[in-house]
Amino acid sequence: MSEQPRALLAEERRARIAALAAQQGAVRVDELSALFQVSEVTIRSDLDVLAERGLLVRDRGGALANARAGLVTAFEQRAGQNLEEKRRIGRAAAQLVQPGDTIIMDAGTTLMEMARCLRDVAPLTVVTNALNVALELGGRPDVHVILIGGSLSRDTISTIGPQAVHDLGELLVHKAFLGAHAVDPEAGLTDASLEIAQVKRAMIRAARQAILLADAAKWGRAGLARVAPLRAVHSLVSDEGLPTEARRACAEAGVQLLIA
Repeated sequence: MSEQPRALLAEERRARIAALAAQQGAVRVDELSALFQVSEVTIRSDLDVLAERGLLVRDRGGALANARAGLVTAFEQRAGQNLEEKRRIGRAAAQLVQPGDTIIMDAGTTLMEMARCLRDVAPLTVVTNALNVALELGGRPDVHVILIGGSLSRDTISTIGPQAVHDLGELLVHKAFLGAHAVDPEAGLTDASLEIAQVKRAMIRAARQAILLADAAKWGRAGLARVAPLRAVHSLVSDEGLPTEARRACAEAGVQLLIA
């Protein structure tokens, strides 16, 4: 545990605790308290929350890694990055959804924050390839969730592949809310794999409006696989850190910019 301690938000701290447990096999309360510079009572509370989520197994003096939690550990770790920006973006994006809408929700940590803000929007039909988004919204009787088929991506906890693309090709929705690995004025929207990029393109084709959720840290970078040019999206929801050149590029591409 050599990481430099600093003040962290609770969710970011928990994400890092889950990642440490996955790496080391076990974590101890006293060591985590020293690492994150918070009380042992706070750490015990963090471990209890992570145990409830199935990410850890509580043990005397600490916790053990849950062997079944490898699927979500990387996602939880990403969720703690730029968390406040993602929450603001998620809230702003949720305000674009109206009762009676049919929407597509992509996979990703920012989209999960958006899903948590849709509890008061009803009725609603949500098409998604994200297992965690489906679980977040699927328990509500006034929300109809359509889960896209395909192969499981462990990195994004979502379905990808030809079946996912086929299923999306059969649909027409009001709005598609997308995440992106990176955004650049020349490369456009890009992602980490060809399969993920193909699913995102199918989402754009299936929607009357495509709305991109991307914090400022995503700007000016390019991933391996092209998704679509910037002009393919109707709106970009981002945060106040979005640089001037990004705002200019959105204006030139005719993309409506919403700053959360």
